[in-house]
Amino acid sequence: MKILIIEDEPRAASQLKQLLTGCDFDFELLDIIDTVEDAVSWFKGNPVPELVFMDIQLADGLSFEIFQKVETEAPIIFTTAFDQYAIQAFKVNSVDYLLKPVQQGDLQLALNKFTRSNKQPSIDPAVLRQLLSTVQAPQKRTGILVKDGNGFVQLKVTELLYIYSEDSITFGVTVGKRFIIDETMDALFESLDANQFYRINRGQIVAKTAISKIDPYFNHRVKLSVDHSRDQEFIVSRQKTTDFKIWLNS
Repeated sequence: MKILIIEDEPRAASQLKQLLTGCDFDFELLDIIDTVEDAVSWFKGNPVPELVFMDIQLADGLSFEIFQKVETEAPIIFTTAFDQYAIQAFKVNSVDYLLKPVQQGDLQLALNKFTRSNKQPSIDPAVLRQLLSTVQAPQKRTGILVKDGNGFVQLKVTELLYIYSEDSITFGVTVGKRFIIDETMDALFESLDANQFYRINRGQIVAKTAISKIDPYFNHRVKLSVDHSRDQEFIVSRQKTTDFKIWLNS
């Protein structure tokens, strides 16, 4: 069976591939896509896969946005790190999903359900609107609990200039200080206001108010000048450059 994986975290994509190999499931992996933009291009230029595994939160937006830009009849199993409240919409609308981190047994059950079904489910526009509404409904956070010495303090989100990951540790930087944030980049970005923060690449999130200048960079990318940066380069990945400029100008 020819399958497509849409996932922006390389480790999660690799783990899913490994889990599929361990299941009673004969498959050919067509590609691994990590952005909404690239997924739209892929669907427009390739035959319909027999099954798609699709993460909800991609680097450049929600994967549901793919279906607003291109039609596909491919059956889809979503993977999601959203909490139990958020995924109720999936149950209500009978959309298959796997909760991250994906477990071998859950994956095998989803595959068994898929192979037994005579139907090839497609995304209903009404269901899509419901899913988008449910996932986007929670209010964005205003504070983050961060480590400060031997204790913790509540840091206002408006104080953050940028966030970055180094050696699997997430750091938040304010004027003159750096804090350890006990959250993954994925979870943190999902909780922030997308109008104020942009994930320019897998390892960096930048506040709009902290960007003082953008300059052309190699391979159609752009380089940012960020206030109070700590000897870091801020390079917007090539596939995000156009969307980033639109975001910055909004």
